[in-house]
Amino acid sequence: MGKPGLFDLENHFAFYGAYHSNPINILIHTLFVWPIFFTGLVLFYFTPTIYDLSQAGVLPSQFSPVLVLNYGFVFAFSYGLFYIILDKKAGSLAALLCLACWVGASFLAAKLGYSLAWKVVLAAQLFCWTGQFIGHGVFEKRAPALLDNLVQAFVMAPFFVLLEVLQLLFRYEPYPGFHARVKAKIENEIKEWQDKKQKKVS
Repeated sequence: MGKPGLFDLENHFAFYGAYHSNPINILIHTLFVWPIFFTGLVLFYFTPTIYDLSQAGVLPSQFSPVLVLNYGFVFAFSYGLFYIILDKKAGSLAALLCLACWVGASFLAAKLGYSLAWKVVLAAQLFCWTGQFIGHGVFEKRAPALLDNLVQAFVMAPFFVLLEVLQLLFRYEPYPGFHARVKAKIENEIKEWQDKKQKKVS
């Protein structure tokens, strides 16, 4: 069953789903959300080091100069932990993806160097965000969720698209009846939004 408050996956998913009900918009987000997360971690690589793993001697020598505990790691770890709390199975997969993104972003950032990395990140972010805004404006015809709840939208986006893929490919749901309950909440929220929109027009 659903968890209360901050860890209520049903409400989180319904909130985000109400802004992403168009199949093309969902596809656009599926393609662009994780690259946004990944390239964000590339920039975070250049934040101050919290702990140098090479000092602990727990990593192979070729990893030690690159993988350091910085704010990028804290960012990825926090996302992964939150997803696991929301749902152990899908959350664990999401956490592994977060970890993989941190590792990959660290190596890419170390190879590019800051002077080139920020340009690559800027180009990628602009491309991905432009695609998502087109998805909302042209296909969804509704403003992005981040305009109503910035934190919730940013935190839930990667997990939302992963759950969408798992549901589509494997009919996965965190617990029996999850998707039916979420679908009802999404339809109700969309109806309320449409009613408010109609009142403003009239």
